[in-house]
Amino acid sequence: MSSVYQVNKGINKAIEFKGVKAQYIGYLAGGLVALLLLFAILYICGVNTWVCLILIGGAGTGLITTVFRLSHKYGQHGLLKRNAKRSLPDYLKFRSRKPFIHLTKQAHGKY
Repeated sequence: MSSVYQVNKGINKAIEFKGVKAQYIGYLAGGLVALLLLFAILYICGVNTWVCLILIGGAGTGLITTVFRLSHKYGQHGLLKRNAKRSLPDYLKFRSRKPFIHLTKQAHGKY
């Protein structure tokens, strides 16, 4: 029995899959691949299969809920904007007016 999933993509619109938008699809895919590799490593190391399944199932549930929550909260570009805003300084200190005077000289073509 095959399932048909629709990926909604209009002109100049972000990709959306089951409510997950834009780059969050990539985050979800990367997280699921990482969980698959983690399961393989744990299984090869000899950890009990049920323990592996419980750990990976819990981590997978956390991954999916986190990605869906971020997608709904921040939207297509919101997470990038939040990270950019976080890197801005709270304030700038200038001990003299020289940087501003230099700017006005460049704006008027005087050096």
